[in-house]
Amino acid sequence: MIIVKTLSGLEDILAGEIRALNATNIQILKRAVSCEGDNELIYKINYLCRTALRVLKTIAEFPAENEDMLYQEVKKIEWDSILDLRQTFAVDCFAANSKITHSYYAALKTKDAIADYFVAKHGKRPSVDIKNPHIQVNVHIVSNQCTLSLDSSGDSLHKRGYRQLGGMAPLNEVLAAGLIFLSGWDRKTTFMDPFCGSGTLLMEATMMAQNIPAGYYRKSYCFENWPDYDKELWEKIKNEALGMIRETEVQIIGADWSPEALKTAKINIRHARLHKDIILLNQSFERLPPPSASGMIIANPPYGERIEHKNITALYKMIGDVLKEKYNNWNAWIISSDQQAVKLIGLRPSEKYDVFNGKIPCKFAKFEVYEGSRKTKKSFPNKSETRKNQK
Repeated sequence: MIIVKTLSGLEDILAGEIRALNATNIQILKRAVSCEGDNELIYKINYLCRTALRVLKTIAEFPAENEDMLYQEVKKIEWDSILDLRQTFAVDCFAANSKITHSYYAALKTKDAIADYFVAKHGKRPSVDIKNPHIQVNVHIVSNQCTLSLDSSGDSLHKRGYRQLGGMAPLNEVLAAGLIFLSGWDRKTTFMDPFCGSGTLLMEATMMAQNIPAGYYRKSYCFENWPDYDKELWEKIKNEALGMIRETEVQIIGADWSPEALKTAKINIRHARLHKDIILLNQSFERLPPPSASGMIIANPPYGERIEHKNITALYKMIGDVLKEKYNNWNAWIISSDQQAVKLIGLRPSEKYDVFNGKIPCKFAKFEVYEGSRKTKKSFPNKSETRKNQK
């Protein structure tokens, strides 16, 4: 069995991504999706699925009512078919609703069982490396049942590899991709983030529009250290995906009032080699002219955790006023934890989703703008002009 972790609220989106890769027996879980498949599917999910955080391959399932049972069951596994003595390993654990209540101690017992297996059979043990292990073992204990898995990903898959600087409260890359999926953006309509911060939504949108794989910028995955790793298959999967990358003329625009935020976004976007595909403007939303007659806005404006309440009130009222005044025939999606502030937008949301930004529960709401006066639009640079100027 393969278990793919994701963020709360993105399970259905992830299931759709996995289904497109021809996985079988797909089951939606809490913050995860399970499926059946081989190592080829594991490689593909890691490289292609934009809403996946980790890809786990189950190697054993057994009852574990206490730490001694856990130790004995783990020690039964033929670890020398999984882990070479010259390799390092690490163990992480999650435990809930079980007699085993201490995750750290359960991880320690698992580590001891693996080490003792090697000592008993080979007279020496492999080393532990908690920062960058060759083999990552995952222990999941719920209701006294243990699922033991190998983590094929290593670092969380939200760490795409394109970000150089984080900026203030950067949006998780997996969440950003999930929001774009939830919005239903067609990858052809003008896309704009008027509170772009470090540029995450812009880069995820550009990668989607151009079919750039989610793992394009990643340097390594844990499955490359597995004994059955198929390098030829892995290269084939990557080459096929790279062959699907395409040029696109869709306008993707980011703006922010903060010069510091724009500087961070520029550094990240240039590092991702997407600077010819994204227009960046140091402009506040109220002064930003609509770049086209219709389009999609997805925004993560500041909310109560980051700025004072009096400024929140003015900010959200401004967002609503600008949408109604300038953005007829646009769809605007806003993610926020402050639902009282969102009401100040003055538009009734047509759709809502529950998501988490880190540990903060949020609503992701859609506002369809049909009414309001449209003023004369200022000249706006098109994508071809931007590419020409940046060459």
